[in-house]
Amino acid sequence: MGLLSELKSDVVGFVRNPTDEQKLLFVAVVAMAVADRYYYWIDFPIVVRTTAAVGVGFIALFVASYLYTGSFVPPDGNVDDEDGDDAYVDELDP
Repeated sequence: MGLLSELKSDVVGFVRNPTDEQKLLFVAVVAMAVADRYYYWIDFPIVVRTTAAVGVGFIALFVASYLYTGSFVPPDGNVDDEDGDDAYVDELDP
């Protein structure tokens, strides 16, 4: 029952104290659900409806992320620059 207990703790953590990423993903999921129901109501084919709903979800994710953080993407890592003590360290840059 390790998988079920981990899933339960994840759900409880999301409900009680969600992280910033979870909040933004929740906004995207809600936007996709609303868009899917809207496109269903105007009788779009299922492939078009699903693709358009996912697109709306991505747009909502980027807009919500920008409103929450103030920038679209993190700055480029400049660890290799010689002149910076305040250089941004990109954790994913090898």
